[in-house]
Amino acid sequence: MGLGGCIILIAAGAILTFATDWEMEGINLTVTGVIMMAVGLIGVAVFTSIAKRRRAVVPAAAPTAVVEPDQQHRGY
Repeated sequence: MGLGGCIILIAAGAILTFATDWEMEGINLTVTGVIMMAVGLIGVAVFTSIAKRRRAVVPAAAPTAVVEPDQQHRGY
């Protein structure tokens, strides 16, 4: 599950928890929404920790020497 899926879980859970007043027999939508938000937050934490480890550090290139035309060695 990517970062977008985690954010969708958080948003859908918040909608179920705070923006609905539906009553369903056998399902508590408030608890379901809180569980979805918790899973989304855990997913974001896992995704960011994995993304940090994947990020490769590329060493800077060695500086190149610039030779001016009047400083070139003439072989004669």
